[in-house]
Amino acid sequence: MTEYERSRTMPALPEHVFDQAADVGQMDAWLPQDLHVDAGEPPAVTVHENRTGQDVAAQLRARREQLRLEWGTREQGGYTGWLQVAGLDSGTSEVTVHLSFFEEGHDPGEEAVHAALDRSLQRLEEQVRLRVDNAAG
Repeated sequence: MTEYERSRTMPALPEHVFDQAADVGQMDAWLPQDLHVDAGEPPAVTVHENRTGQDVAAQLRARREQLRLEWGTREQGGYTGWLQVAGLDSGTSEVTVHLSFFEEGHDPGEEAVHAALDRSLQRLEEQVRLRVDNAAG
Protein backbone atom coordinates (compact mmCIF):
# COMPACT_ATOMS: atom_id res chain seq x y z
CA MET A 1 0.00 0.00 0.00
CA THR A 2 1.22 3.49 -0.88
CA GLU A 3 -0.04 6.61 0.89
CA TYR A 4 0.16 10.31 0.01
CA GLU A 5 -0.89 13.41 1.90
CA ARG A 6 -0.90 17.14 1.22
CA SER A 7 -2.24 20.15 3.14
CA ARG A 8 -3.00 23.78 2.35
CA THR A 9 -4.13 26.74 4.43
CA MET A 10 -7.14 28.64 3.09
CA PRO A 11 -8.44 32.09 4.06
CA ALA A 12 -11.99 31.05 4.97
CA LEU A 13 -13.97 29.55 7.80
CA PRO A 14 -13.82 25.74 7.90
CA GLU A 15 -17.56 25.39 7.27
CA HIS A 16 -17.27 27.42 4.05
CA VAL A 17 -14.34 25.33 2.86
CA PHE A 18 -16.10 22.07 3.67
CA ASP A 19 -19.34 23.15 1.99
CA GLN A 20 -17.44 23.91 -1.22
CA ALA A 21 -15.43 20.68 -1.12
CA ALA A 22 -18.49 18.51 -0.40
CA ASP A 23 -20.69 19.96 -3.15
CA VAL A 24 -20.80 17.03 -5.61
CA GLY A 25 -22.09 19.31 -8.37
CA GLN A 26 -19.01 21.52 -8.00
CA MET A 27 -16.30 18.88 -7.51
CA ASP A 28 -15.12 19.06 -11.12
CA ALA A 29 -14.03 22.63 -10.36
CA TRP A 30 -11.35 21.45 -7.93
CA LEU A 31 -10.67 17.73 -8.42
CA PRO A 32 -7.80 16.66 -10.67
CA GLN A 33 -8.83 17.59 -14.19
CA ASP A 34 -8.89 13.97 -15.37
CA LEU A 35 -11.45 12.92 -12.71
CA HIS A 36 -15.19 13.59 -12.90
CA VAL A 37 -17.73 12.60 -10.23
CA ASP A 38 -21.36 11.85 -11.02
CA ALA A 39 -23.71 11.48 -8.06
CA GLY A 40 -25.83 8.36 -7.93
CA GLU A 41 -27.79 7.09 -4.96
CA PRO A 42 -25.75 8.56 -2.10
CA PRO A 43 -23.26 7.49 -1.01
CA ALA A 44 -22.81 5.83 -4.42
CA VAL A 45 -21.05 7.86 -7.10
CA THR A 46 -19.40 7.12 -10.41
CA VAL A 47 -15.90 8.42 -11.07
CA HIS A 48 -14.84 8.84 -14.69
CA GLU A 49 -11.09 8.79 -15.27
CA ASN A 50 -10.00 10.48 -18.50
CA ARG A 51 -6.61 8.73 -18.28
CA THR A 52 -8.18 5.28 -18.58
CA GLY A 53 -11.52 6.23 -20.15
CA GLN A 54 -13.24 4.12 -17.49
CA ASP A 55 -16.19 4.74 -15.23
CA VAL A 56 -15.54 3.36 -11.75
CA ALA A 57 -18.18 2.71 -9.09
CA ALA A 58 -17.19 4.46 -5.86
CA GLN A 59 -18.57 5.74 -2.60
CA LEU A 60 -18.41 9.27 -1.25
CA ARG A 61 -19.43 10.11 2.29
CA ALA A 62 -19.68 13.63 3.65
CA ARG A 63 -19.47 13.88 7.43
CA ARG A 64 -20.37 17.51 7.99
CA GLU A 65 -20.22 17.27 11.80
CA GLN A 66 -16.54 16.25 11.40
CA LEU A 67 -15.86 18.47 8.35
CA ARG A 68 -14.63 15.33 6.58
CA LEU A 69 -15.12 13.68 3.20
CA GLU A 70 -14.27 10.01 2.70
CA TRP A 71 -14.21 8.13 -0.60
CA GLY A 72 -13.08 4.95 -2.25
CA THR A 73 -13.68 2.56 -5.06
CA ARG A 74 -16.29 -0.08 -4.33
CA GLU A 75 -15.67 -2.89 -6.79
CA GLN A 76 -11.96 -2.73 -7.54
CA GLY A 77 -10.83 -1.70 -4.06
CA GLY A 78 -7.89 0.15 -5.63
CA TYR A 79 -7.84 3.31 -3.53
CA THR A 80 -9.43 5.28 -0.73
CA GLY A 81 -9.01 8.81 0.47
CA TRP A 82 -10.22 11.49 2.76
CA LEU A 83 -10.31 15.27 3.01
CA GLN A 84 -10.32 16.91 6.43
CA VAL A 85 -10.94 20.59 7.15
CA ALA A 86 -9.67 22.08 10.41
CA GLY A 87 -10.25 25.59 11.67
CA LEU A 88 -7.22 27.74 12.46
CA ASP A 89 -6.90 31.14 14.08
CA SER A 90 -8.51 34.26 12.64
CA GLY A 91 -10.99 32.65 10.27
CA THR A 92 -8.58 30.49 8.28
CA SER A 93 -8.65 26.75 7.68
CA GLU A 94 -6.27 23.94 6.91
CA VAL A 95 -7.36 21.33 4.39
CA THR A 96 -5.61 17.97 4.33
CA VAL A 97 -6.13 15.37 1.60
CA HIS A 98 -4.93 11.80 2.09
CA LEU A 99 -4.86 9.04 -0.55
CA SER A 100 -4.16 5.33 -0.10
CA PHE A 101 -3.50 3.06 -3.09
CA PHE A 102 -3.85 -0.65 -2.36
CA GLU A 103 -2.67 -1.96 -5.72
CA GLU A 104 0.42 -0.80 -7.57
CA GLY A 105 -1.50 -0.56 -10.85
CA HIS A 106 -3.78 2.14 -9.43
CA ASP A 107 -0.91 4.29 -8.09
CA PRO A 108 0.16 6.90 -10.68
CA GLY A 109 3.39 7.54 -8.74
CA GLU A 110 4.58 10.03 -6.16
CA GLU A 111 5.37 12.92 -8.50
CA ALA A 112 2.05 12.69 -10.33
CA VAL A 113 0.01 12.31 -7.15
CA HIS A 114 1.72 15.20 -5.33
CA ALA A 115 1.29 17.47 -8.37
CA ALA A 116 -2.40 16.51 -8.66
CA LEU A 117 -3.04 17.03 -4.95
CA ASP A 118 -1.27 20.41 -4.90
CA ARG A 119 -3.17 21.61 -7.95
CA SER A 120 -6.49 20.32 -6.57
CA LEU A 121 -5.98 22.12 -3.27
CA GLN A 122 -5.07 25.29 -5.16
CA ARG A 123 -8.20 24.99 -7.27
CA LEU A 124 -10.32 24.34 -4.16
CA GLU A 125 -8.91 27.48 -2.59
CA GLU A 126 -9.83 29.45 -5.73
CA GLN A 127 -13.39 28.10 -5.56
CA VAL A 128 -13.65 28.92 -1.86
CA ARG A 129 -12.42 32.48 -2.51
CA LEU A 130 -15.03 32.93 -5.25
CA ARG A 131 -17.79 31.63 -2.98
CA VAL A 132 -16.76 33.77 -0.01
CA ASP A 133 -16.26 36.88 -2.17
CA ASN A 134 -19.67 36.42 -3.82
CA ALA A 135 -21.36 35.94 -0.44
CA ALA A 136 -19.69 39.08 0.94
CA GLY A 137 -20.40 41.29 -2.03
